[in-house]
Amino acid sequence: MRKLVAMLVVLGMPAVVLAETWQKVPIVDHMCLNKVKDDTSKHPTSCLLKCASSGYSVKTADGWLKLDDKGNQDAVAALKKTAKKEDIRVDVSGEKKGDTIQVTSLTIPD
Repeated sequence: MRKLVAMLVVLGMPAVVLAETWQKVPIVDHMCLNKVKDDTSKHPTSCLLKCASSGYSVKTADGWLKLDDKGNQDAVAALKKTAKKEDIRVDVSGEKKGDTIQVTSLTIPD
């Protein structure tokens, strides 16, 4: 029984190790990415919501990473709740797979 528990703990560890967090990273919809990627600070929240169907990316040290479906849904929910009008930055946790983040959580910090 101890061996089984030890094996399950060891096998479960890679999932924990692969999770990453990106803090206060700019978020941009794919529709506007090429237009605003060099200066995201003036990209309005209203546009982020208007272009939500195109999906979102965040700017990290590794470059622009796409959000998965859950991340896109979480982003829309957070954008609808925020009072910020522009310069939207997010805190994202998840697993990076290629050029996409499989999001576990996404929030807009104060």
